[in-house]
Amino acid sequence: MPPRLPVQASSWRPVAESVSSHFSSPSVPTASTIIPSIPTSAQRCPSNARAFSATAPASGRLGRRQMRQWMKQNEQKYKSLESRPYEGSQYISGNASQPFPLNPNFRSAPVLSESARELIWEKVMLKGEPMKSVSAELGVDIRRIGAVVRLKEVEKDWISNPQWRLPKQNKPLARPYAKAFMALLPQTNYDDPNGQKVHENFNEVVVHPYTQQQLFFPVSESRDFNREDAAKAFNRYLKSTDERIPHPELVQMERQINVEGVAPLEAAKAFRQATSEAEQKIAERVTKAAQKEASLITRVNDKRGVEFRFKDYNVDEVGHNGRGLKGVGVRYGVASYDRKRGEVKIPTSVE
Repeated sequence: MPPRLPVQASSWRPVAESVSSHFSSPSVPTASTIIPSIPTSAQRCPSNARAFSATAPASGRLGRRQMRQWMKQNEQKYKSLESRPYEGSQYISGNASQPFPLNPNFRSAPVLSESARELIWEKVMLKGEPMKSVSAELGVDIRRIGAVVRLKEVEKDWISNPQWRLPKQNKPLARPYAKAFMALLPQTNYDDPNGQKVHENFNEVVVHPYTQQQLFFPVSESRDFNREDAAKAFNRYLKSTDERIPHPELVQMERQINVEGVAPLEAAKAFRQATSEAEQKIAERVTKAAQKEASLITRVNDKRGVEFRFKDYNVDEVGHNGRGLKGVGVRYGVASYDRKRGEVKIPTSVE
């Protein structure tokens, strides 16, 4: 039942009189006799002070009006860019690295331009320069260098062999899409002499989980506590920061220039030689591992041209429960028995 409003009956008397006069006489009552008297502030109650209008407030349409006004003022500016879509991003903030004007903390990371990726591929594949040397020269992470070279090889393979493209043969490359998409992002271009020379932090050390713990290690005042000692304090097998960075040869080059007094050109030459020898050792190690893996596999070809590969396994290497790291199918993962019924999940012995 709705609450009754505590309004005096005298305030509604003119309404009752106007209604009775309307039915008694054909004359139309005036507006002054129809509208009830407005109660005073003392007669109002909190429930009567609420607004029962269904009309939307003007504040809800203010943002829409401001948006339309802004669109009318900048209509010609942005419509003229439709015929020139490759001129780059046109953000409201005016900064190419800030796409959201109300969020200055978000910055678009620069990407390598097409010419920069072509330059990386030429240095690595055509000129035979070490990847570490190219990474240090152009300021690009060595992992990105490897990714660019692999993708460039796939792209050039598609261009030279169009019948390999799947699922549709002779399908052209999406050059217009790539060009339009690249125009929306800040790019690192090495052709521009005034452009950015360092693409990213290419020699950043990876934070090891052992170094994230709080440790109090007593050291005497006469001891020279260096980075190697700090690494051994966290774990005896943990390498120092100078050895865990992607380019430890750069530290050696800077030490030769600043401490030993070697000329910068000679130090740079020694850096390239050191990186070349390091990559050659890695390539030899990978080649030997592949040859050793291939020697353990026996290949048999049948009449249909199908190749069967057989490899010897020792039953003792799979462990007492068959879940050892040298077991069959371990490359595909080992099933977890945590949710299996009847499994003992608590330790039964202390070793």
